[in-house]
Amino acid sequence: PRATPTAAGAEEGEGKTSMATMLMLDPNVRNWVMIPITFAMLLIGVLRHLVAKLMRGSATAKIKSIQAKQLIQRSQYLRAHSGFLSRAAFNQRKEFFCDKEKGAFCQKVDPSLNPQQQMMSDPSMLSDMLTKNLTMVVPQIVTGAWVNFFFSGFVVAKVPFPLTQKFKLMLQRGVDLSSLDVTYISSLSWYFLNLFGMQGLLQLILGEKTFDDTQVMQQQMSMGAGGLDAPNAFKAEKDQLEMMQHNFRVAKFVELAAK
Repeated sequence: PRATPTAAGAEEGEGKTSMATMLMLDPNVRNWVMIPITFAMLLIGVLRHLVAKLMRGSATAKIKSIQAKQLIQRSQYLRAHSGFLSRAAFNQRKEFFCDKEKGAFCQKVDPSLNPQQQMMSDPSMLSDMLTKNLTMVVPQIVTGAWVNFFFSGFVVAKVPFPLTQKFKLMLQRGVDLSSLDVTYISSLSWYFLNLFGMQGLLQLILGEKTFDDTQVMQQQMSMGAGGLDAPNAFKAEKDQLEMMQHNFRVAKFVELAAK
């Protein structure tokens, strides 16, 4: 029996779609594109870590800044685990932090704990920020241009599980094929995955904490290269403690266990 034109056209369209979406990845692409990008990013990560250690020098931690951070952490622990303390014990600790005369959060704060004051008084903080920017931006520009010039347009790998179309822009940069299945990974996307996802491997190889791009970006957005704005942090933590209602949880354990 002869197929109808509609059925024949549908079968032909399905055949074209399957041929367009399913690719046979050449082993040469793996050997000459995927492995070189991975090895280059690993080598650059090690070099960036060593250069950052040389340029960072010996940083000395300030006692007052450490004390302020630990004080805020103690207050956060108190708010998180207050249910295991009796009301009298909670009020005693709350008074230690929030008392208007002797409270730890009500004392006069050293102006040097302000991050803007720290940058004005300590030039090493500004130089440390510039060093981190230099070791972050320059390798990214060089490796990005290298990958874009020599390896642009290659499909290097395939994800072994299905994905939604929202991942297409992230996994197929540099490959403008609307019919290509979303599980395939382009060479440029493979470069970005190695750039932001190799911290764990570098820490395993080097045996210590490595240079983290995301942490540097967060420090730059916080205006102070990781410094603590103690006056505002103390005020915010004090307000949260004062508004908190104590709820003793231990008394309810027997009732919950009986149920």
